[in-house]
Amino acid sequence: MGAYSDSAGFPIVREGIKRYIEARDGGLPSNTSNIYTTDGATTGLYMAMELLLNSSDDGIMVPLPQYPLYSALLTVKDANLVPYYLNEEKNWTVDIDKLQEVYNEHKKNGVNIKAIVVINPGNPTGQVLDESDIEQIVEFAHKNNVVILADEVYQLNIYKKGKKFTSFKSVCAKNPAKSPELFSFHSTSKGIMGECGVRGGYFETFNLSQDVHAQLNKLRTMFLCSNTTGQILTDLMVNPPNRQDNDAEVVDLYEKEYSSNFNSLIYRAELTTQALRKMKNITCNEVEGAMYAFPRIHLPDRAIAEAKQKNMAPDLFYTMQLLENTGIVTVPGSGFKQVPGTHHFRITTLILPEERLKRKLEVFKEFNDEFMTKYSS
Repeated sequence: MGAYSDSAGFPIVREGIKRYIEARDGGLPSNTSNIYTTDGATTGLYMAMELLLNSSDDGIMVPLPQYPLYSALLTVKDANLVPYYLNEEKNWTVDIDKLQEVYNEHKKNGVNIKAIVVINPGNPTGQVLDESDIEQIVEFAHKNNVVILADEVYQLNIYKKGKKFTSFKSVCAKNPAKSPELFSFHSTSKGIMGECGVRGGYFETFNLSQDVHAQLNKLRTMFLCSNTTGQILTDLMVNPPNRQDNDAEVVDLYEKEYSSNFNSLIYRAELTTQALRKMKNITCNEVEGAMYAFPRIHLPDRAIAEAKQKNMAPDLFYTMQLLENTGIVTVPGSGFKQVPGTHHFRITTLILPEERLKRKLEVFKEFNDEFMTKYSS
């Protein structure tokens, strides 16, 4: 634990990740030479961008609303954020025709688009992409010769019946000759037992050229290795107790805790969706996965005017009023970027225990009703 591991991570940990990926993708082969352990997903994304971006003319397509890490990394790299808006009316799906329009427009303006980021399940939007959606994105990436950066850290957090996680790798591998290059990221920070502070995770590459792979290996050695505690936690995430290798009592305890946590996450997602939909002037898509809802607030003109007087974004004004009056912390949609003229906030479904979440949502409704009445009169 106290010594360096291999730059890409302990071989035994990467072997465990390989088996996990193969089981997840129905037996599709993986290779430890394409797997790199990381300090959470963030350092993996940083390495991918370090590899891809070498000019201020370069750019990466990022979904809006976005997880702010992407805009921050692009700012650090002095590169272009090429935004593509998710379709809120269609539960935050990707409109491929508009995606191509965005690509063409920025390409025409001199941006060298290197990659496209896809977050599935979505953060902050909570949607889960269908396989058909992923197929269209893969086709788009291959057609336009851009790399896919697949942020799949919420792959275990699927709550809606009938929905399932489909990895980008499994779709790319259906037709390797027409597959784009792919980086896929996972993290111990999410899932059912999320251990955010341990900083464990990994990324897997697919279809990289030998030259690019060689440069990636050089880049990885610059960082020596990911922290070894995080590597061990990553191994525990991908290799949970099983009846072949562990005592029945251990497996029973793990399965009980896992099931309890997962069922609670499902309940919270449903409870949060239903509660928000009952609030005045708020519309909300179903929380299908991840750990968040991203409802739209239809703010009265008077509220928008007062926010402008205070030099605040309207949804920041709303969320600050919510915080000051109830103690409930949410994040304004303006922090994630959104369609101009719309207003949102992100709320997590993780408040413990369940009864506290239920009570807080009731308090939230009371605040919202009073706020909307005050600024509508």
